[in-house]
Amino acid sequence: MRSFDIPQIDSAAVEAAAVRQRTLTKPPGSLGRLEDIACRLAGIQGSTLPTIENKWIVIAAADHGVTRDSVSAYPQEVTAQMVLNFLSGGAAINVLARHCGARLMVVDAGICEPVEGGGDSRFHGNDGEENGNDGGPRLVAKRVGNGTASFAREPAMTREQAELSISNGVEVAEDLANRGAHLVAGGDMGIGNTSSASAICAAMTGTDPSRVTGRGAGLDDAGLERKIAVIRRGLELHKPDPADPVGVLAAIGGFEIGFLAGLMLGLAERRVVIALDGFIVTSAALIAHALNPRVVDYMFACHLSVEPGHRVALDQLGLEPLLDLKMGLGEGSGAAIGMTIIDAAARLHSGMATFDEAAVSGRNEATP
Repeated sequence: MRSFDIPQIDSAAVEAAAVRQRTLTKPPGSLGRLEDIACRLAGIQGSTLPTIENKWIVIAAADHGVTRDSVSAYPQEVTAQMVLNFLSGGAAINVLARHCGARLMVVDAGICEPVEGGGDSRFHGNDGEENGNDGGPRLVAKRVGNGTASFAREPAMTREQAELSISNGVEVAEDLANRGAHLVAGGDMGIGNTSSASAICAAMTGTDPSRVTGRGAGLDDAGLERKIAVIRRGLELHKPDPADPVGVLAAIGGFEIGFLAGLMLGLAERRVVIALDGFIVTSAALIAHALNPRVVDYMFACHLSVEPGHRVALDQLGLEPLLDLKMGLGEGSGAAIGMTIIDAAARLHSGMATFDEAAVSGRNEATP
């Protein structure tokens, strides 16, 4: 696996943005975390006046062999069915992408049966072509295999497949950066992927599986206990080493999780802002962080999922979520809502008048 050359945040731009915040027509600190977001955006983009005009949401879809161990409330074929729903514009993320002004990509990272309309592995042509003739998302094929194996019985994938999944994400990040992307969110679709995410979280943080495993798409109590037992069995079988993140991904991960980790690393290399969604995307962030810790400087945690492992993973990354809406949908849905906040922070920072520009008196000097 190649190393990732992620630049440091531009500290001079951060300080210049902080200075500007103190001159805007408002009491100091009155916009709270929005001010911090604006300053971080300045550091990421290396500009006192950051912009968030070009937004994308990339949904990576893949199947998981661990579904054969009865860890999900839904059958595996729902992965492909939901991809078709994304492509036809009927899912929550389609509504939210339109709401936040983001273009939507759907990537087949390893669905069991390829979905018709997979197209080229890279984007070509103008934006209309990228998004289909009807303006909807186009499916891009970055397939590593026909779903993973069950990590409860054997490695989920080979090390070569793990590396390829990461490289595929990097390639898409390159395409997006070349198209001028300012802010990119990753989303996920894959029945059984909360099991892989829980296993990765447990392995990367040293936390017991019972503390990081949730009900996914609606397991009952018995199903949750079975899911925890399957994850525990996989961890005992493979003994994944957190110092070897590619090995962790190969043993217990998913093709879409590897893709998302590579997407994040590739975006950070090119100074593109990263919006994190829920638990599955954040499990990918754990892999990316282990490959280069500096990637976290480019991330915003958009929300806190109902999955118990999400808080554990965010704490490991040192990130505080912008929202807690008790969501657990995935698809990039929480990130889409968070993107509106990130966009608002940038617009306030750049668009508000300063005291001098507005001819408004500044704050009184303290008197003895």
